[in-house]
Formats: sequence, C-alpha cells, structure tokens
Amino acid sequence: MADASVALVTGASSGIGRSIAQRLGAAGYRVFGTSRRGAEPGGHEAPPGASAPGLVEMLSLDVREDASVDACVENALQRAGRIDLLVNNAGLYLRGAVEETTLDEARALYETNFFGTVRVTNAVLPHMRARAHGHIINIGSLSAYFPLPFGAFYSSAKAALLNYTEALRHEVASLGVRVSVIVPGFVRTDISAHSERAEREIPAYAAMRRAAVGTMTRSVERGITPDDVAAVVVRAARSAAPRLVYRVGRDAAWLPRVRAILPAALVERETRRTFHLDTPPRDD
Repeated sequence: MADASVALVTGASSGIGRSIAQRLGAAGYRVFGTSRRGAEPGGHEAPPGASAPGLVEMLSLDVREDASVDACVENALQRAGRIDLLVNNAGLYLRGAVEETTLDEARALYETNFFGTVRVTNAVLPHMRARAHGHIINIGSLSAYFPLPFGAFYSSAKAALLNYTEALRHEVASLGVRVSVIVPGFVRTDISAHSERAEREIPAYAAMRRAAVGTMTRSVERGITPDDVAAVVVRAARSAAPRLVYRVGRDAAWLPRVRAILPAALVERETRRTFHLDTPPRDD
C-alpha cells in the first residue's frame, strides 16, 4: 500500500460516508475514515502502518473543533505522508420550522454542515498546494436547488456549500488542486431517525410539519442507495478532468434543469402540493 493514493473521508461511520470509504478502499486507496468516536461498528482503528487493501482506518474527528481537525489531519499525514483525496461528507439534518429554530440550533448545524467542511479543507489544502496535487470532493444535496420545508437551515447550508465549492475550484485550479461537489437526490439512509429536531414546537406549524416530514420520509425510503453515491465519488476521484458538479439519481439529474425553465409560481405550487402544505393530512 506504500504507493496507494490516500483518501480522507469525514463522517465515515455510517450511511453515505461509510459506503464512500469502503468503495475507495476497494478501488485501491488507503482510506482514513473519521467519526467523532473514532473506531465504531463498520470501521477499524488500525495502528500506524497497519494498512491493507479495503481496510478503513478510523480516526477521531469533530469537524466543529479546530484542534480536533488539526490533530486528525496531522495523524493521517504522519501515517501516510500525504492526502491525495479529501471527501467532506460529515453532516446532520435539523428538522423544524424557521420560527421554531433557535439561532443556537441553526449555528450548530452550520458548524457541522458548512464550517466543518471549511475547517477540514483549510487543514488539508496547504499540503495539497505544496505538492501541486489533490482533489477535494464535497457531498452536497438536491436541497441546495429545492429548499426543503421544515429543513431550511440544512438546505441553506447545502446551497452555501455549492457556491463555496465553485469559488474554491476557481481559486485552486491553477495550483494543481481539483474541487468537485456531488449532488445526490434522496438517499436511503437513516437520516430521519438520526436527525436533530428543533426543541421548540409551535402548534400553528404542527400539521404542516407532520405532512412535510412524512413526504421526506417516503422520498428517502424510495431513494437511491449510499453505494450509488459512493460509486460516483470513485468515478469523480479517478477522472483525469473531474467536473464541478456530479448529480446522482434521477431526481437530481432532471429537477434542477426543470426548475431553471419553469415559471416560479408553478415551482412554488408544485412544492406546496408535494409536501401537502395547504391541505395537510388529518390524523384520523
């Protein structure tokens, strides 16, 4: 494995991140996966130098903390000597109306979903620049194009990530570093079970919130698999000329294009109909 390309994948303990780490390992990368608890089910905490094809070496990382990010990146560099590929996947979902969500709750989501990506990128980027080589892949979301009702802060963080990725791509292209974003549609993960919920609930939103969450849950159940996303990450990582945006799944492939040509009033009406916001289902 001495000559294998080295990948660092954040949020690799489950779901999309785990599939990405495993796919990269199977493709011949030496993979460092991260989670806040280090080694967990699905990952292996290997001692320095104990790499093997397909093995994901799990490292502890809290993307919200500068010291944790610096220590994790330094650990990977000491073990492998370089990082060729960074996949920023760590994230969480916050469920609640805008009015129900406190600023502290919104900030906490941004610290993970947006500023966490910025922290890890800033820690890895100097090493990539020094070698004039590297690829940064951020995991985005279709909600950057279609904001989810009762998921405003998740959607807005993903929209910020999309623009951040494009701007960063321009800044580092001439320095030998490539930057891409993967935009999946709904993915069959346990996001609903592990989502954060705004602590305050306002009765006026209850029926709409229930309807919107139900629509999202059903969409996730019918979504693509984490491995579908991972396969595209590997394809992008191996590309000699990677694109800025890779959309994964039928909904992600065509919905942004449709939105660009449809009247705004029609898009709004269809969104409200899809999430049952005007006629929420009755409990009985």
